[in-house]
Amino acid sequence: MENITLTYLNEDDKAYGLAGMAISLAALDAIDFVADISLDNEGPMVNFSHQYYFPASPAVSVKTNWNNLLHNFHITSAMVLSNVMARSLVRLHTPVPQDILDEIYAEIAEEGRETCSLEDDEIKSIYNRTNTYMKRIFNNPRVIPAIDEFAHTISRRRTLSGNEILDELRLLQIV
Repeated sequence: MENITLTYLNEDDKAYGLAGMAISLAALDAIDFVADISLDNEGPMVNFSHQYYFPASPAVSVKTNWNNLLHNFHITSAMVLSNVMARSLVRLHTPVPQDILDEIYAEIAEEGRETCSLEDDEIKSIYNRTNTYMKRIFNNPRVIPAIDEFAHTISRRRTLSGNEILDELRLLQIV
């Protein structure tokens, strides 16, 4: 029996992780930020459009810049959690081990402090809300077969644009 780790065990595991990340982006209405996803990328498997990487501008208020940073922090936190949830809950039919969740929380907390200057209670609140929301998605018995199918589609097609992701998820009735 396989155990979930933070590194991918094989290409199937990687496809489920990528499927989880794409589904979380769709669930958060952030799929418009995705240029494409690819199993074959040497670097990040998710490439974001320029809209995601906004430049901090003096013409934009500090509050708007901070809200954009916070929004992107929430998106990336959801992607990390959904990656392991799809791999563990859907692919392996087992809960995500607490030590993995603890490692993820530590990384999310560090990112929240560095990127958004968040306090620990703010980070914990965002993490808990995101974790609960992603668990509902990846534990949903109606959605699990669609996640399986989407992971197989990713394995077969290798690369999908943001629009192709949305089309596939609509066909599977996930969004």
